[in-house]
Amino acid sequence: MHIGELARLTGLSIDTLRWYEKIGLLAPPLRDAGGRRVYPPETPAWIGFLVRLRSTGMSIADVRDYARLRDAGNTTTAARRVRLEDHRARILDDIATLEQSVAVLDAQIEAYRATEATLERTPDATVEACPLAATAARRRSGRSAAVK
Repeated sequence: MHIGELARLTGLSIDTLRWYEKIGLLAPPLRDAGGRRVYPPETPAWIGFLVRLRSTGMSIADVRDYARLRDAGNTTTAARRVRLEDHRARILDDIATLEQSVAVLDAQIEAYRATEATLERTPDATVEACPLAATAARRRSGRSAAVK
């Protein structure tokens, strides 16, 4: 397949594919009689894997190292596995951090819903709409009331 078709299949630009080739993520392809790049059929799957590594936070330098190991053949299988295990562990740490952030956001969203409900029932009420800020203020002042 030619570079235009590869770009269409992978969603990457032709310039990006050329750059991937330049930095060693893609092996230099064969050329047809017209000098156009001809990529083997497994190239879209490899590019998909590279894109997945990048989208999960692996640096270009680490992706390049991984690609070099892959190009070196079966003698690097263990090293590649270890790199992917390490990357997987980082992803799981990132997921845990994101889940904690979602929990904090959920609590704040629920506090706003409760505030809205209180204000609908009692429009003149004074309500602390941000429980995180309110908690910090109460700690400073020794108070604990949320609705006045």
